[in-house]
Amino acid sequence: RQFLYRLKSVRVSLPRTMKFVIEHLEPKLYEWCLIEYEHISRIVGKNNLIFTNIKNKQNNLKKYGAVFEKSVSELNFNDICVLSQYSKKTLITNDKNKFQYFVFGGILGDDPAKKRTNNILKKLKSNKRKFEIRNLGDKQMPTDTAVYIAKKILERKKLSDFKFIDKLEVEINENESVDLKFRYVIDGNKLIINEKLVDYLRKKKDF
Repeated sequence: RQFLYRLKSVRVSLPRTMKFVIEHLEPKLYEWCLIEYEHISRIVGKNNLIFTNIKNKQNNLKKYGAVFEKSVSELNFNDICVLSQYSKKTLITNDKNKFQYFVFGGILGDDPAKKRTNNILKKLKSNKRKFEIRNLGDKQMPTDTAVYIAKKILERKKLSDFKFIDKLEVEINENESVDLKFRYVIDGNKLIINEKLVDYLRKKKDF
């Protein structure tokens, strides 16, 4: 006996893939930037990472994620969340249901901060893109640290779950050390930092 099954059309809402966008804001791709960007690729995965505002076509970023010469404000992205320490709202897990693109300023950082992430906001406004902003606390972080925390929060953690240090001293040799005056995170008693950065600092001759 043969049976004919008539399948009804069922609309299934699948979760969207979150994309992490690094809007490069430095005048060029410094070695330090590449070290951080490679670390970010390992944190979120190459397929989930996008680099924007990359003016130098001769770069090695394609092995870490998708690369665009245009700014994120010029691309056809919707549901954008920009991470900024100056936002009044903190990123929470439920934001993954509201946004698809989480945008970070690709900067080495300044002390005091120059608020260069505001350039992203201005460009998004001028190009009439819809976006909102969220914070990861009120301190300046390295880009890879910010991405790490954001990913963990979107995966169910809270900002209050993390321990932070706001100044990191890296020993160069028996007589010298370098102070990194940015917020780093300790997760499970482990400092989250790229060992390649530590090696780079130890080999660097001048600061």
